[in-house]
Amino acid sequence: MSRVKYRYNPETLSYDKIDKGYKYYISRASIYSLFILLVGILTWFIYPYVFKSPVEQRLERENHQLLSQYDIMNKKLDQLELVLEDIELRDENIYRTIFQADSIPNSIRRAGFGGVNRYKHLENMDNAELVVSTAKRLDIVMKQLYVQSTSFDEVISLAMRKEEMLRCTPAIMPISNSDLKRTASGWGWRIHPIYKVKKFHEGMDFSAPIGTEIYATADGKVTKITTEKTGYGKRIEVDHGFGYKTLYAHLDKFNVKKGQKVKRGEIIGEVGNTGGSTAPHLHYEVHVKGKKVNPQHYYFKEDLTAEQYDKMIQISSNSNQTFD
Repeated sequence: MSRVKYRYNPETLSYDKIDKGYKYYISRASIYSLFILLVGILTWFIYPYVFKSPVEQRLERENHQLLSQYDIMNKKLDQLELVLEDIELRDENIYRTIFQADSIPNSIRRAGFGGVNRYKHLENMDNAELVVSTAKRLDIVMKQLYVQSTSFDEVISLAMRKEEMLRCTPAIMPISNSDLKRTASGWGWRIHPIYKVKKFHEGMDFSAPIGTEIYATADGKVTKITTEKTGYGKRIEVDHGFGYKTLYAHLDKFNVKKGQKVKRGEIIGEVGNTGGSTAPHLHYEVHVKGKKVNPQHYYFKEDLTAEQYDKMIQISSNSNQTFD
């Protein structure tokens, strides 16, 4: 049974019974409905910020697992980079040195990727900075591996041609000089015989009578035969491959033709006194990859004792004047 409610009437100084009509119940229902609606709306907007749905909880776990995997991947990349760096050092300081191959510059080994942004599609992802940096490291490591693989291919090719390379490396004196009496002026600063000024002598001179036989110091191909009134006079150049070339100057006669293949020890000409020469002699040069080098480092197949080799260097170094 519902409770009866009264309202005080100040005019009659008595309590009047409150008669509840349908309007009363409609208004009360409206208020309750509005309250429930407001609570529902507030719950709808606030709940996601306070409580996580099962889907969100699953995605959060997956995201945490992905971050852990990226962390593990970066640590493995650190180890891989250390191993790759060690391989590169071995390649540069051992393998390429043994086979006298050109060094690979760091600008090539460590080169990045220019041009179009390769990682634009990753920039809108969650943790984009981590994802992009890891992707860049992977690309750089992959490129370093490719460069290193190409380098090893070259080294393997050189190793398979090592015997040929040895035959093509200048390794004997260009004239018979076992007693060292024909050793004259060597590599270094010397007095020019005509101008009487210091000039760098980029080769070695061997004094010998006109007609003395000259030998090819390694296997190769004759690439140049010239005759000049000054300078080198009659000259022969031989390309041995593998970056080696030799030059024989001031000759009297040629025993070979341009384009002819020669073997180490084969007679290619005779000593003369042509061009800018002041006495019969042979001027001999060794070039390695386009650069002139000291020929005395390329006599290791000559039958010289250590004492004789030292004596040859001393004789060639003490000369104060060249013959050309």
